Amino acid sequence: MIALHDVQKKFNAGTVNEVNALQKINLEIGEGEFVTIIGTNGSGKSTLLNILAGTILPDSGTIQINKKDVTDRKDFERAHFIARVFQNPFMGTAPEMTIAENLLLAFLRGKRHHLKIGLNKTRREFFRQRLAELEMQLEDRLDNIIGSLSGGQRQAVSLLMAVIRRPDVLLLDEHTAALDPKSAAQITKLTKSFVEKERLTTFMVTHSMQQALDLGDRTIMMHKGRIVDDIPAREKSRLAVDDLLDKFSQIRKTEKLTDEMIEQLRREYL
Repeated sequence: MIALHDVQKKFNAGTVNEVNALQKINLEIGEGEFVTIIGTNGSGKSTLLNILAGTILPDSGTIQINKKDVTDRKDFERAHFIARVFQNPFMGTAPEMTIAENLLLAFLRGKRHHLKIGLNKTRREFFRQRLAELEMQLEDRLDNIIGSLSGGQRQAVSLLMAVIRRPDVLLLDEHTAALDPKSAAQITKLTKSFVEKERLTTFMVTHSMQQALDLGDRTIMMHKGRIVDDIPAREKSRLAVDDLLDKFSQIRKTEKLTDEMIEQLRREYL
């Protein structure tokens, strides 16, 4: 489904601020596989997600999705088969449009239809039924402006927009990080439900080590632009957060990760 071969990305090349964000990344993600990714600050996890989205293009290497080379295709060229949910609940939606209109835009992703013509009675009922799945009493608020929703409600709608027309790839960019604990738990539950129901090929960057263990088939650990561990489901099921921190401690021994950075990981990921 997804294959990255020797992908590299460097920022500020040739300057004193040069950063090797990704260094010879080789990664394969099978169809229907759910991969979570964690790492230290500046490890390259967000750059890797942006490389998949097409927001950033690699300096070298190749990216294939569904056996098609998309290495040089930008985000808008991948939008009809890749869906993304951002960290900020107020990104990825049109705040001055209604819930129904936002859902319609997502439903017609990659197709040419006039918005008002497309929002017919049948589709409104379909959207109402899908909104009911969120269990947030939004199914009777189709004509509410989406900007009037709370952060948790809006992120739930953003997640629904991402999956309402089944994408080939779902990218989740720390999509619970900006939410309060209750809302984050709701979005995590919805994420698990949608991904499992549709068997979506999913790549999720997370700030939570517990979330990385609880969700997904594999957990990838990154450090300094490299994949330093790829933990399969069987091993994940036996791990606790402290075990992941121990893995980072092992990196400390080999790459001089400081005690301060380990403590930062504890604060950031617990």
